[in-house]
Amino acid sequence: MNRTPAGEVVIVPRNFKLLEELERSEKGLGDMSISFGLVDSGDTFLTNWNGGILGPGGTQHDGKFYELRIRCPEKYPAVPPEVRFVSKINMTCIDSKTGIVNTNKLRAIRDWNRNLGIEQILSAIRTEMCSDQNRRLRQPAEGTTF
Repeated sequence: MNRTPAGEVVIVPRNFKLLEELERSEKGLGDMSISFGLVDSGDTFLTNWNGGILGPGGTQHDGKFYELRIRCPEKYPAVPPEVRFVSKINMTCIDSKTGIVNTNKLRAIRDWNRNLGIEQILSAIRTEMCSDQNRRLRQPAEGTTF
């Protein structure tokens, strides 16, 4: 959602927002400890995305790379993307059987608004890795998947 100089609200169409997010990611603009891009470059609906998070230093995640899948539903950005880990991880906001991010336990998803995007979700997950309840949790062996 943007505002014109006159203060009018302009709702950016789904594909325009996703193309902007893709361009920012491909150009390396933003947080370099996260990455994301389309699973299939031919996906004209920009629905299925790969994501990656480099674990923060000083935590049990230090030096680990976590792979994620992100699905932007038809109503995105009015609704948040669906996010699940491919790499096994132990965190309080992740379902331990499926790797799905619990929408009620991650603030960026729980408090979603259309001005947020994939980058903010991945950054919020990385920040959550540093939280007191997650930073010291034992992690599965690297390379294991859900």
